[in-house]
Amino acid sequence: MTLPRDPARIGAMRKIEDARDARACVKAARAAGLSLGAWARRHGVDGRSLHAWSVNMARASSTTAIVAKPRLVELVPTSAPRGSARYILRVSDAVVEVGDDFCDETLARVVRVLRAC
Repeated sequence: MTLPRDPARIGAMRKIEDARDARACVKAARAAGLSLGAWARRHGVDGRSLHAWSVNMARASSTTAIVAKPRLVELVPTSAPRGSARYILRVSDAVVEVGDDFCDETLARVVRVLRAC
């Protein structure tokens, strides 16, 4: 990539072409100890274009850095104790089978929903 030195020779400020171009320009600005705007003016680069690329690259890198490792949780199936009762409820055409360990409040909600159908 060739960076223009004299904006007057170019006639118009050049826009940043792609992410590789943007990274090179940002790196050059940092190496020169200049702000992106000052560096862009000196090199005939559209400062708005360089700034937009810089912001988007920063967002992309911060998004990927935040990804957390998945936490694994062991799920152990439990079986109903031997001898526990099973209940079969018929509401209209629907059939619900529950055991002694089924929550009363949840069962009441299920029955209300089935009655509404």
